[in-house]
Amino acid sequence: MKNLFNLKRKSNHKEDIIIVSGLPRSGTSLMMKMLEAGGLPPLTDNLRKADIENPNGYYEFERVKKLNEGDAGWLPEAQGKAVKVISALLPYLPPNFHYKVLFMRRALPEVLASQRKMLIGRGEDPNEVSDEEITRSYQKHLRQVDGWVASHANIQRLDIDYNQLVLDPLPLIAQVNQFLGGWLEEANMAAVVNPALYRQRSGK
Repeated sequence: MKNLFNLKRKSNHKEDIIIVSGLPRSGTSLMMKMLEAGGLPPLTDNLRKADIENPNGYYEFERVKKLNEGDAGWLPEAQGKAVKVISALLPYLPPNFHYKVLFMRRALPEVLASQRKMLIGRGEDPNEVSDEEITRSYQKHLRQVDGWVASHANIQRLDIDYNQLVLDPLPLIAQVNQFLGGWLEEANMAAVVNPALYRQRSGK
């Protein structure tokens, strides 16, 4: 899918809120760590600790999960920083800020396999809903996200192919840096990428 840019406003990285988003298990934690290594501070409370699924940490901020309840008072603190917002919560971002969204795209079979492994690790039933049903739901959801982003002038977006990022990071890192203003340390970002953590490969 081509990258989507909205150039209606000249951005200021000290005012922009950098949103890292995507489906669960799509590489958002990796991108957060890369941005931090590149020099962009993350907004995180470190309440969710690293584990076997995300050995480098989840980079979450708990109050993000209450966006759908109207809790947006933390957003001024996020200006000039990166914050992880799951795709389902993007429509709850208030319109009075400017957002740059790095949207992680990963092959859906890999997303499903990674989620299944996580559920098994938690002792939950991974077969409660079929992969086919989840795939249809995710595809519909992604179309809705595309439409929502396109209808908002305060949002710029860059899609990042997780599969390509892990296997050949430098070209996409350059795109990310350009998108965010060109001041990030690309070599530091590349050093974060560890192909050994690329599990649940679909063969894409």
